[in-house]
Amino acid sequence: MNELKNAARLMAQASQVAVLTGAGISAESGIPTFRGLGGLWNGRDPMSLATPQAFAANPELVWEFYNWRRELVTRAEPNPGHRALTKFASNLTSLTLVTQNVDRLHQRAGSRDVLELHGNLFDVRCTGCAQTFDSVGKTLAPLPHCEACGQLLRPGVVWFGETLPPDVWEAAETAVRHTRLLLVVGTSAVVYPAAGLVATAQGAGSTVIEINLEPTPISDEVDLVLQGKAAEILPLLADLL
Repeated sequence: MNELKNAARLMAQASQVAVLTGAGISAESGIPTFRGLGGLWNGRDPMSLATPQAFAANPELVWEFYNWRRELVTRAEPNPGHRALTKFASNLTSLTLVTQNVDRLHQRAGSRDVLELHGNLFDVRCTGCAQTFDSVGKTLAPLPHCEACGQLLRPGVVWFGETLPPDVWEAAETAVRHTRLLLVVGTSAVVYPAAGLVATAQGAGSTVIEINLEPTPISDEVDLVLQGKAAEILPLLADLL
């Protein structure tokens, strides 16, 4: 409890806070982490389906995988951890939420202006004219095509081997450089460049607090570690604030 009170005190003193979330916070809503999708999906490694090369070789298979993920996420609900972050926003002078997740659960919990480093499952992008469309609530064809130009659509996520959206990444870096405290929640801290935001915050003199079920590569380097479930710790922190 003392560590929680210390974390709440540091956050209140900081006023300007940035939060970086990863798959761990959504796992508590029943969404398996990407690397923990049961090991295989229909006999294939999920990571082998999240590349431009896989899409070029077999777009129908990749879309089958992503439509399955869309259905899984649509059935899930934001958990108390997601909702607690919306309370943070009302109790702090400034809060910037940066996420590696593609499930939009933060938005469904009420968070606004979320910086989605890896895109999201409900945006689709045309491989021809490059327009992006929001497909929330829509049932996509096995091989969806652009209504504007007729070319094949692809999921609006960042695949392995692709760069992050420059505008989103720049906004995330700027927020972390100017924050007084970075809260790192449910991320393995091994996926770059997102994991590099921790070093960016530390280089700017910010306090870093980690919330995770298990130790990560940054656990020995941050200022405070709260080990446990985000859905339990974040609501307690919100109440203390």
